[in-house]
Amino acid sequence: MADLFDSAPRPAAEGPRPLADRLRPKRLSEVIGQGHVLSPDGPLGAMLAAKSLSSLILWGPPGVGKTTIARLLADETDLAFVQISAIFTGVPDLKKVFEQAKIRRQNGQGTLLFVDEIHRFNKAQQDGFLPHMEDGTILLVGATTENPSFELNAALLSRAQVIVLERLSLADLERMAQRAEKELGRSLPLTGEAREAMLEMADGDGRACLNLIEQVAAWKVERALDRGQLAQRLMRRAAKYDKSGEEHYNLISALHKSIRGSDPDGALYWFARMLEGGEDPRFLARRLVRMAVEDIGLADPQAQGICIDSWQTYERLGSPEGELALANAVVYLALAPKSNGVYVAYKAARAAARETGSLMPPRHILNAPTKLMKEIGYGAGYSYDHEAEDGFSGQDYFPEGMKRPVFYAPPERGFERELKKRVEYFAKLRAKRQAER
Repeated sequence: MADLFDSAPRPAAEGPRPLADRLRPKRLSEVIGQGHVLSPDGPLGAMLAAKSLSSLILWGPPGVGKTTIARLLADETDLAFVQISAIFTGVPDLKKVFEQAKIRRQNGQGTLLFVDEIHRFNKAQQDGFLPHMEDGTILLVGATTENPSFELNAALLSRAQVIVLERLSLADLERMAQRAEKELGRSLPLTGEAREAMLEMADGDGRACLNLIEQVAAWKVERALDRGQLAQRLMRRAAKYDKSGEEHYNLISALHKSIRGSDPDGALYWFARMLEGGEDPRFLARRLVRMAVEDIGLADPQAQGICIDSWQTYERLGSPEGELALANAVVYLALAPKSNGVYVAYKAARAAARETGSLMPPRHILNAPTKLMKEIGYGAGYSYDHEAEDGFSGQDYFPEGMKRPVFYAPPERGFERELKKRVEYFAKLRAKRQAER
């Protein structure tokens, strides 16, 4: 696997090797990007300075240097580098790897075992690494594009430090392009705008960037290509999006928080990102209803209905026209007044119900359909609110002996301003009725 780097050029006589392989770094200092982990103050830099490297899980998107970093860590620590892929390696293969590592250890050399796509191993296979990590037979460095919290066993995670690698910035990719041009001995036949477009197409993936550079460098053109000409010759990479994985949760979180933060432009962007990634619009429709209930609530009682209507419109129109109805709901929710007043009140009421779940309702609000129930006081003293002054009796509806709580405290936003007035009105009437008794 080729990764990202900044390396001195090699002689052209080495043969027709892929550009990514020719530019593979020889030292950690040559790796482009990932300074937050490789610098002297970063976790890997600190480990190497202390000469105490622990087992690691390298988590990051494709093409950010996971394999290269693992290989160079082995070089820096004089460990034998062994690379396997979880996709192609079975239990018999693992046993051989562990046996060979034991032999090396007996001969005085440690083994850095690099496991690509480590999340592809099942629980039993992951557990198989533990005894060999604990007795020092191997130093495990696993690579994954998936969230380790979801994909790796807790026991394995407790024995390894997770290192988060970041997608490359445009500046990182430009630096890589400059090194590639130095290696190739010529500049890319692109205008400045087209060059930036090519780097954007790589989408933070260094390996993809080098593949694009190699492809562009091979073109025979008389003058530099502009953005439009580049677009005709190259296809844009599909956006990274796993509808069942980490990226799914990242993007729906971004959409939800943009709406909660009253940013219609940000909300539309993340909504569009999910659709472009192939997300089911019905999932988005359900989530929009949840946002209306959870983050807007009674501050705008119409919000929930607008979301339901947009969902129904999508079901009738289908794609792609139906997505516009959902986009309308996205913008409406983002601009609606926000309140979690009922949400907070509901959670508080549920907590109180759990704590006082065995208390009976007060007898005056119990029905008395039988003579016996009437005799023991069911329904006695109940005041029919419609017959009370102002249509409000002010009776206590909580269990006897339970101090009256306050769950719902509407904020001064949207329609809840009116509800706040009503809450305060009834509170005053309740106090008045209690004083009259």
